[in-house]
Amino acid sequence: MRNETRQAYTGLLQQVAKLNGVSSAAESFTVTPSVQQKLETAIQEASDFLKKINVIGVDEKDGEAIVLGVGSSIAGRTDTNQKARTPRDVSALNKDTYSCKKTDFDTAIPYALLDAWAKFQDFQARLSGAIVERQSLDRIMIGFNGTSAAADTNRATNPLLQDVNVGWIQKYRTNAPERVMSQGAVAGKVTIGAGGDYKTLDGLVYDAIQLLDPWHRKRPDLVVLVDRSLLHAKFLANIEGASDNENELAASQIIAKARLGGLPIEDAPFFLDKAIMVTTLKNLSIYWQISARRRHIKDEPEWDRIADYQSSNDAYVIEDFGLGAVVENIEEA
Repeated sequence: MRNETRQAYTGLLQQVAKLNGVSSAAESFTVTPSVQQKLETAIQEASDFLKKINVIGVDEKDGEAIVLGVGSSIAGRTDTNQKARTPRDVSALNKDTYSCKKTDFDTAIPYALLDAWAKFQDFQARLSGAIVERQSLDRIMIGFNGTSAAADTNRATNPLLQDVNVGWIQKYRTNAPERVMSQGAVAGKVTIGAGGDYKTLDGLVYDAIQLLDPWHRKRPDLVVLVDRSLLHAKFLANIEGASDNENELAASQIIAKARLGGLPIEDAPFFLDKAIMVTTLKNLSIYWQISARRRHIKDEPEWDRIADYQSSNDAYVIEDFGLGAVVENIEEA
């Protein structure tokens, strides 16, 4: 790297070390809780989707879902002349458990890129921002596609990070299979169209709502997360009809305000192919363990790069299984 780049890089090391109260950021250290919280906030703020769900720090590596909420109806009446009132215990209903798994977020940055960025006054923010944004996207990808937590992950065979952690969809498959529809009249698929299990995607979504607990089915904050490819046929005419700027704007507004089965559509990055999910966004959580983030920034001249080694103990949690349903393997009839 060039001399001015070296100065900027040294300034970065000194600033990171100072913030974390360590002598050197070029040695492995535990990120202080205050800095960890700021980093987690930055990761969440880097994604519109992560802003809408729960991203929470927890003290324990293992435990039960913690978001405060009552997962069932509680209204009623008791004839106290005959018996005592009995409060409804809803704490154990549809409760998920979590186990935070060590997740490596290691980033290599070539000298050439550092040289290009070194001339900017916001060098440190620019470098940190690029790493934060990638961590944000990876967490979403794991949340929807993760099926296991392998001891040695393989990006070549699991390009959507399927083996990094157990995500939300897999949690439903394992812990609430009665709320997952994966096939219809034909084994291995749910079909839409003339002669299919459902004539329209709207009909499928409406039926999926019935998989929720009765007291959740008419909640005002329900949304449907949907694979973009499934919306192709529904909105193709609007998109192709956009021949000028005015029509393009109209088409984008139609899609943005569109509904399926009476529910607003949530366009979630990296959502599972050929699938939908009916839930509230606050039913999806990512837990990170406090005081468990590790970091080591290392100059690697043998590779003409610096490496930022970071790890965090993370878990993906469903707060209330009765507040969601999944339909997968959706195909045209």
